[in-house]
Amino acid sequence: MSPRSDTPSSPSIDESRRGLDLGSDRRFLAALILLGGTYVSLLLAMVAADLFYTTPGHLWHALGSPEIRYAIRLSLLSCTLTTLLSLWVAVPIGYLMARFEFPGRAFLDALLDIPIVLPPLVIGLSLLILFQTAPLRALETVFPVTYAVPSVILAQFMVACAFAVRTLRTTFAQINPRQEQVAMTLGCNRAQAFWRVVLPAARPGILTAATLAWARALGEFGPILVFSGATRMKTEVLPTTVFLELSVGRLEAAVAVSLLMMGSAVVALLLVRTWSGTGLAGVSSLRNG
Repeated sequence: MSPRSDTPSSPSIDESRRGLDLGSDRRFLAALILLGGTYVSLLLAMVAADLFYTTPGHLWHALGSPEIRYAIRLSLLSCTLTTLLSLWVAVPIGYLMARFEFPGRAFLDALLDIPIVLPPLVIGLSLLILFQTAPLRALETVFPVTYAVPSVILAQFMVACAFAVRTLRTTFAQINPRQEQVAMTLGCNRAQAFWRVVLPAARPGILTAATLAWARALGEFGPILVFSGATRMKTEVLPTTVFLELSVGRLEAAVAVSLLMMGSAVVALLLVRTWSGTGLAGVSSLRNG
């Protein structure tokens, strides 16, 4: 009689199971790479197509155009002002939404997301209708807004501010409120605790929100086209420059301006990644403290 084995399974069975698991994992990862790689390949192909379509000469020629230089200056000015206005509004809204419960909070939360989910053209149309009301028509007799430079800033602000609010709400929610409470027990009122404790801790998040707002404002097109128009040397920013160059058949100039915007977007995204990582590290240190 052969002796009975007490082992639940032989080594060969265990090895075969591990082999099956390894093969299944490889097929699963291959499927993920195939699906995700299709989209990544399309993005790379789009960028490569733009790079190989134009030449440095086209780029320098575009930069030498007075219209495009004006669009660059107006884009830099309007995006910077939009970013400052967005932070001025987003910091208090983000702090209130992260720290306090109040009636209508859920409604306000949904309202703040409207510029993110609505089509951009609808934002521009809504602004145009708003400035057709009697009080704002009277205002425009003194201070023109529609189809002027202020309308560019306002159209950018309505969309960019929503992204800044969402970023800063998350930032303030991640900061441990205990730090603020300790400051108030040591003699600070809430305003002093906010300025001395919360705001310095939220600095990386504020920089991230500013970068996102600036980048979003730079790429805004739909609201500007409807509310500001696309007038050369007046309300022309970089996205409308691409539209105008395409409309007259200057595809090389349109691609050159698109590459300028693409480069700006890449720099902005790299800054967001850097500051976001710093912000998470700062939040972790606050929690550990």
